[in-house]
Amino acid sequence: MKLAGDAPVLQADCDVVEVQFGRFVEIGAGSRVAYSMIGDYSYCDRVCDIANADVGKFANIASFVRIGATDHPMDRASLHHFMYRSSDYWDDADHDADWFAHRRARRATIGHDTWIGHNAQIKPEVTVGHGAVVASGAIVTRSVDPYTIVAGVPAKPIRDRQPVAIADRMVALAWWDWDHDRLRDALEDFRALPADAFLEKYER
Repeated sequence: MKLAGDAPVLQADCDVVEVQFGRFVEIGAGSRVAYSMIGDYSYCDRVCDIANADVGKFANIASFVRIGATDHPMDRASLHHFMYRSSDYWDDADHDADWFAHRRARRATIGHDTWIGHNAQIKPEVTVGHGAVVASGAIVTRSVDPYTIVAGVPAKPIRDRQPVAIADRMVALAWWDWDHDRLRDALEDFRALPADAFLEKYER
């Protein structure tokens, strides 16, 4: 299916609530996305759960990823839904609007040109920096530096995706902000050039 700049492609059985979509976005089958922003060219594969998240441009999100998992009130007498989804249980009780506002304020942030591996989890209030990679099955509880690869439970850095000097230059270049035509013009260089050569050509 060809992607479009004017509307996201939502595969079968998606559940979408209050989401701002960028251009050329695709959401995989069976995914749930709520109270989030999905940047230009970003996509998720099937059965992802994304809530209260700001996803940058060109994010690559594999299947069964969970970003911004909602939490329960651990400081109260109970963890259960009845405290904040109260109108589901009693006709004379309202939902706890303050609790829902608190959860939605705890944003997860995914940078540009990131790769979130299969079955990874990104917790609320965590930032995954531009160009970073989260390995399959990782649970990310702390923010990830740009162009860093993390893995494990909890996730820890295992190596740089690019040397720091190259990473800094790539962030400064910010090719993810180029328009659609400029990306097309540079397509062969994206395919053929290593990062350092690409920078040397386009840092002007």
